[in-house]
Amino acid sequence: MTRLSGITPSGHVQLGNYLGAVRRWAAEREPADLFFVSDLHAMTTSHRPQRLRALTREQFAVLLAAGIDPDSLFVQSDLAGELGTLNWILECTCSYGEAARMIQFKERGAGQESVRLGLLTYPVLMAADILLQGATQVPVGSDQDQHVELARTLARRFNANYGDVFAVPEAVVPKTAARIRDLADPARKMEKSNQQSPGVVFVLDEPDVIRRKFRRAVTDGLDEVRYDPDGRPGVANLLEILAACNDTSPYAATESASTYAELKEAVADAVIEELRPVRERARELLEDAAELDRIRAHGAKRASERAQPRLQAALRVTGLR
Repeated sequence: MTRLSGITPSGHVQLGNYLGAVRRWAAEREPADLFFVSDLHAMTTSHRPQRLRALTREQFAVLLAAGIDPDSLFVQSDLAGELGTLNWILECTCSYGEAARMIQFKERGAGQESVRLGLLTYPVLMAADILLQGATQVPVGSDQDQHVELARTLARRFNANYGDVFAVPEAVVPKTAARIRDLADPARKMEKSNQQSPGVVFVLDEPDVIRRKFRRAVTDGLDEVRYDPDGRPGVANLLEILAACNDTSPYAATESASTYAELKEAVADAVIEELRPVRERARELLEDAAELDRIRAHGAKRASERAQPRLQAALRVTGLR
């Protein structure tokens, strides 16, 4: 079994990314599991090249600092040649109707003349990511289920038309993790793309910045530390973050404080300590460009070696070799 998980450098890695995915990847990884920074996917909307390059390096460093094995980690664009080739083969296997039915394209791009073609075709590139590495399981949220289903469809169709080359992957639901919400607006989840919100805590934030953000977190006027996600989402969000850091339940976390001020300080302390080793190691890697480049090149080499047998087989059975 090979599980494949990716993270897109659309912004700085934030607390929700870390507690909800990155930390779990590092703790629960199996020897065959693979992880990558999907920088090509970040190009479906307008972007600044310098910022994309910096965010890609930052995310790669954070994943390493969190404990992801360098042998199983790579950057998507380092396989641009292999992916570009397989992407074309899969685009010639996919119909326009299948691509156009993808929910994200229908919601964000349908009917807009200025929409980038990549928004239509990137689910095929996602299929190439999956099939090239021989992934059999893809942990995804409900918003990506449809894309994995497309990868399944293309793998089956290709195998039926040309011969068995690709494993048929399946989408799997990740283990439940706390849904971290924006500290300034608990009605929405914390997102790395929302760089300007004062309620987003980033993994590389300094301790004093983290503490300041938690002190300003939105709660309510009751000043009663009680877990009530529906009625008191701001307080519930703080308790869920504290519980995730302390490996307990939100209900048990209520015992950590009797006032909102105490709760905010307790959560800030827990988050600062949770992120400290990751932040320090990531900064070390980012300051040692040669070492980070060496590790990245190693990951790219390993990923290419895994990909080549399938790519060459696909080229051969389609008559390109």
